[in-house]
Amino acid sequence: MHIDITDVHKRYGDVAALAGVDLTVEPGDAYGLVGTNGAGKSTLFRLIAGHERPDAGRVVVGERAVSAAGWRIREEIGFLPERPGFPPGETGRETLAFHADIRGVGSGPDDDPTDRIDNALATVGLADAADRHIDGYSKGMRRRLGLAAALLSNPSVLLLDEPTAGLDPNGVAALRSVLTRVRDETDVTVLMASHALREVDRVCDRVGVIDGGRLVTEGTPDGLGADHEDGLEGAFVSLTGGGRDA
Repeated sequence: MHIDITDVHKRYGDVAALAGVDLTVEPGDAYGLVGTNGAGKSTLFRLIAGHERPDAGRVVVGERAVSAAGWRIREEIGFLPERPGFPPGETGRETLAFHADIRGVGSGPDDDPTDRIDNALATVGLADAADRHIDGYSKGMRRRLGLAAALLSNPSVLLLDEPTAGLDPNGVAALRSVLTRVRDETDVTVLMASHALREVDRVCDRVGVIDGGRLVTEGTPDGLGADHEDGLEGAFVSLTGGGRDA
């Protein structure tokens, strides 16, 4: 399912978070949106997910404008926020059951939420930890549990907001393995926001650089980095003045 964003603007008081963004992600692509903190990445994701509305412009997922589709568009979108929240004191399986219930996953006569939950846990490598309390999960395991929640509805679009932020190398490697498998084995369209440029380079087919609420350039990771000694990182610093991975 494709994503089409046309001349999108969003302000918060005097701050222009988005100042005319145009972006197209083709069905089945993995697209990385890179930018410094405050560049507009998270704001754009909230608009695509239908959590907020743009002040101007149009956000289309598939054939539907998100602002007109309302809650129905959320059936097509899985969203992993940078800081996923979970009910305290529950197991991984119970947490996914809660998410399945509030999203209506498995409510059809021929659809069993238990199967969806088991499949999501297996996909992210948490089947063996499913019945452990998440209070004992590492940060990387919690992030993978958040990804499992995003995958519960078998979405056509997967939004990943800073998925590797704050993870140790083992957590990054585990999450990257899951994301690569999802990219290679499904036809889901992936939009990943990050300033962890090495991860974008490894996971995404195309990259767009956002700065000051505008998409300033886009292309393949190799193409954008071709004229810079430091590759994609060099291009990023040149375009935004931003630092290296954080």
